[in-house]
Amino acid sequence: MAVVAWGRFFARAWLCRRAWQGCSRQYRAAFCAELKQPLAIEKVDHRPVCPHEVRVNVHFCGVNFADILVCRGQYQEEPHLPFTPGMEFSGIVLETGTDVSTVKEGDRVIGVCGFNGMAEECITDQKSLWKIPEGVALREAAVLPISYGTAVLALEHRARTQPGETVLVTAAAGATGLAMIDVATNVLQAKVIAAAGNEQKCKLAMQRGAQSSVNYSQGSLKEAVRKLVGSGGVNVVIDTVGGDVFLEALRSLAWEGRIVVVGFAGGTIASVPANVLLLKSISATGMSWGQYKNKNFSLFSSILSSVLRYCQQGRIQPYIGAEFKLEEVNDAFLHVTRRKSTGKVLLSLK
Repeated sequence: MAVVAWGRFFARAWLCRRAWQGCSRQYRAAFCAELKQPLAIEKVDHRPVCPHEVRVNVHFCGVNFADILVCRGQYQEEPHLPFTPGMEFSGIVLETGTDVSTVKEGDRVIGVCGFNGMAEECITDQKSLWKIPEGVALREAAVLPISYGTAVLALEHRARTQPGETVLVTAAAGATGLAMIDVATNVLQAKVIAAAGNEQKCKLAMQRGAQSSVNYSQGSLKEAVRKLVGSGGVNVVIDTVGGDVFLEALRSLAWEGRIVVVGFAGGTIASVPANVLLLKSISATGMSWGQYKNKNFSLFSSILSSVLRYCQQGRIQPYIGAEFKLEEVNDAFLHVTRRKSTGKVLLSLK
């Protein structure tokens, strides 16, 4: 497989060199040429934009665990090698195709691009871009698409969270967890119990708006939640961990509580005990952020527009835990996989 991958890589490189004979400039991009190997920084020849496409000068790109999984061959989508990872970015429009009407040259935008954001330039469909309103910086805007899009979808659309309800958020100090706390507390006026794996992360979650916290490495999550809210339980759980943490969180729900499965950062997918659902009339639902772009684009787009508006209004405050240069992309990946990260990890392309 490695021979085939490298063969494709050099074939692509040859084609790029051929194409460059009539081109005037190149840009740098992170390339995954072989799965489970460090990324390389390569120079790429820019291509013309198609009528519906937009060329963006990328300033910041989010580093997500899904980027790492796809570079390991462990993600549900498997782009052909070699490819550039990076699912979300912020930047400035450089060029538009002849049929583009939604943005123009010079506009500041966020983008959701599949796998090509970790590059100094990105070409994407106009439908994958949203204008950044005045008052929102490019750096903070890059945090919004995945983490905050997921938070709003999970809390508003799937869990139907109401003001005054209590929400339990697992992996609360991660990018998605902190976004959940921010949206639940400051947009939906809910109360948040933050669950995390160490005291430092619990402290950060409290600083970012959680009313209370639980360190689930120190004992039973269910019992800790019971001490905080009593036997009634919490109204909503947003779980990104899976495994035993999911099961403990499920049993922490109140009558007619709702649990939303967002991911399995712990590496284990738990089986749902149906009797628990029955006894408390619990609703267990899932939420795959990326699928909404294909399955319900109008909802997907409206939520990203809402997130940008919340940020402009100062109702949410994106938290950036670490920032790396493009040439430090492998260090950024290690920072995430070693569980050192809190909040969003960004690549700075400028």
